[in-house]
Amino acid sequence: MQDDLLNKLKRELEIRNFSVKTVKNYLLAVSKFLEYSQNNELGLNKDAVKDYIQNLIKRKNPSTVSSHISAIEFFFNKVLSHNLKIPHPKRNKTIPEVLTTEEVKKLINATNNIKHKLILKLLYGCGLRVSEIVNLKKEDFNFSEGLIHVKHGKGKKDRFVNIPNSIKEDLESYYKLNNSKYFFESNRKGKLTTATIQKIVKNAGKKAGIGKNIHPHTLRHSFATHLLEQGTDLKIIQKLLGHSDIKTTQIYLQVSNQLIKNIKSPLDNL
Repeated sequence: MQDDLLNKLKRELEIRNFSVKTVKNYLLAVSKFLEYSQNNELGLNKDAVKDYIQNLIKRKNPSTVSSHISAIEFFFNKVLSHNLKIPHPKRNKTIPEVLTTEEVKKLINATNNIKHKLILKLLYGCGLRVSEIVNLKKEDFNFSEGLIHVKHGKGKKDRFVNIPNSIKEDLESYYKLNNSKYFFESNRKGKLTTATIQKIVKNAGKKAGIGKNIHPHTLRHSFATHLLEQGTDLKIIQKLLGHSDIKTTQIYLQVSNQLIKNIKSPLDNL
């Protein structure tokens, strides 16, 4: 019964062309709910979902719980044909961690490995997601135009980002030496994994002696924040990051300490 329902869920997700990651996450979330419901003899109804979410929210952060709700709602609406709407929990309004420009320099200079250094520079210099780095292909680089074509980013959206002038020559040299279809190849002759890139960033942070909790997305946050501090229009930053909603990009208005430092207090005019 459970396997049959999960197979039906997988079909509904795949015919809508959901990403592999989303399909995996939805199947996992729904399988956990089905297991909970079966073990507690609750059946498949709204009360069972609420009971499960009430239990889940004690152990998981609001963002994770919200993603579980989305998966279960989809399952009820598209597989069971039961209209279900569950309120999502309020999310903690945390401000993302960013590095200063000096910390970014230390991070990049902490590694002597050419490939690792280029990965760090692209994460920060273009604001790419880690999943976008691993999927970069040689054909995505247009050096004459100075652009990288980011294909099938989050939400399966394509976009273009500019190649930083400071690494254009290094990227071209690496491009010529690389015979793989993927721009960054693993030692096993395939594309890199996201776990490998996470490790590269973590190791660089340790070597640089930076005390912050650094991960690949920290460099993306830093890219956006530093662009804002340079005076780049928020809508341009939204386009570079591939955000569908400007509200997502507006978080960086809260992050930038430099913008706060530049404000003159009315007290100073007295």
